Amino acid sequence: MPKKILFIAPYPHNEAPSQRFRFEQYLGYFKENGIEITFAPFLDVKTWKTLYSEGNIAKKALGLFRSFVKRFLLLFTLYKYDKIFIHREAAHIGPPFFEFIIAKVLRKKYIYDYDDATWLPNYSETNASFHRLKAYWKVKYCIKWAYHVTPGNQYLANYAQKYNDKTTIIPTTIDTINHHNLITNYDAEKLVIGWTGTHTTMHYLDFLVPIIAELEKKFSFDFLIISNENPTYQLKSLKFIKWNHATEIQDLAKISIGVMPLEQDIWSEGKCGFKGLQYMALGIPVLMSPVGVNKKILEDKVNGFLVKTPQEWKDCLETLLINKELRKKVGQAGKQTIIDRYSVLANRNVYLNLLK
Repeated sequence: MPKKILFIAPYPHNEAPSQRFRFEQYLGYFKENGIEITFAPFLDVKTWKTLYSEGNIAKKALGLFRSFVKRFLLLFTLYKYDKIFIHREAAHIGPPFFEFIIAKVLRKKYIYDYDDATWLPNYSETNASFHRLKAYWKVKYCIKWAYHVTPGNQYLANYAQKYNDKTTIIPTTIDTINHHNLITNYDAEKLVIGWTGTHTTMHYLDFLVPIIAELEKKFSFDFLIISNENPTYQLKSLKFIKWNHATEIQDLAKISIGVMPLEQDIWSEGKCGFKGLQYMALGIPVLMSPVGVNKKILEDKVNGFLVKTPQEWKDCLETLLINKELRKKVGQAGKQTIIDRYSVLANRNVYLNLLK
């Protein structure tokens, strides 16, 4: 008889990167191995899109109300499931009501998964007035009540282990077979320095803009930003591609040199290095700030570059713009790191064993 697992998540299927690369890309493998999957997002697609737009207060409130009603009704079906997997939170806002009911009232086992320092306040300006409803304090209770916890890196695991000893680190991973299955063109006539991410993290590029402007005076290249919103930087080399799930990998493969700058703060410490992992999976040589898990992912000058000061960023970018063989050598070493440690193939049985 197949195991029945309920996956509870904040966002609709195939919409949010944290879900897609934490567990959604494993769902087919789970089904192949005798697990019956039910996926239950808190937000539907309509509410998800409305919630991150300007204004529309009434529509947002109505959408959230519908979401809470669906979550409440879901509680009456939990008896059917052998285990429950909760990614980040059962409800987008509010205290851990549903987690409490699941664990303490209905006595159901759940695995709690998270990939950011979600106990720290972090919110978009679009919904700044609502951020107090997020109840960031609830994360420790979600961890405490869980049957097992699967944080994305050691920093997150250190927090989890304060409240729950049953903790297994599962990194955010890349599907090298079905998704990230292209490779950058090392022989491209015009090189591309590239970054991908949402508008909420684009501010990490601010310090890099003057460096790009300096390099423009000496080299001919494109500075490509792939995002959900058009950047406002004044650069001659700037190119913009609006993020599109259908063309995501083809767009990323246009990048010759990938950049992932971060600030040294506690929020960045909790990140799982996903931008860098995406570049590396496509054989793109990557420059990353030496923050948090980045220092574990990269061996400096072997499978990527850990660069801190503006001068280090400038020197490293200049070297890579000049040296094709170095781009290829480091890029291919980075791709092998993904295959060995950060791919779906390398981690899928860890997930499967937890569910079974």
